[in-house]
Amino acid sequence: MDFKKIAIISALILMMLIYYKAKQPVRLGEGVKVKDAPIQVNIETPTQFTFGSFAVTPLAEFEIKAKVILKEDYSYDRGADISPTDLALGWGRMSDEAVLEKIEFSQSGRWYRYRYKSAPIPQQEIQTHSANMHLIPANDGVAGDIKRVKAGQIIRIDGKLVKVDDSETGFTWRSSLTREDTGGGACELIFVERLEILEG
Repeated sequence: MDFKKIAIISALILMMLIYYKAKQPVRLGEGVKVKDAPIQVNIETPTQFTFGSFAVTPLAEFEIKAKVILKEDYSYDRGADISPTDLALGWGRMSDEAVLEKIEFSQSGRWYRYRYKSAPIPQQEIQTHSANMHLIPANDGVAGDIKRVKAGQIIRIDGKLVKVDDSETGFTWRSSLTREDTGGGACELIFVERLEILEG
């Protein structure tokens, strides 16, 4: 085998190792990493604004510090034009790796799912201290910050819970305004004005 082929194979192996490492979740150790629940202040008289082809109606000011349980990118569904990434986030005991490692998580089709053999904490606490959140980056800088997020990290998001409408297609997407709900319509749709990676 000549030197050129060896160099190409070595480069491919290195790229695969880098990609594999980038996809591995961050480990921060046991213990609750985020004590506080998300902060939400409902907007009584919202002012709608245009964002690309969408009309965006702010519903609440929203701030969350949380552990990233899962991350999933979307390219082809109806919401991908405005929200290309979902994060499943946890706070309270759902930010403790000792709890999370006893739960099997999955994320697809804009849904966040979990299952377990024996619940490490009460089912209601799992439901109310974790959520799948659809992210709308406010600008290219925020979009870049979202791309850098990895499962396992601790992040902070500042923005607004919103409703979006596309008059051309009739597409409508509305955020949940409570952490107590489950099932269809229970996810948060966040217009992300700032995202910061705090740990990991």
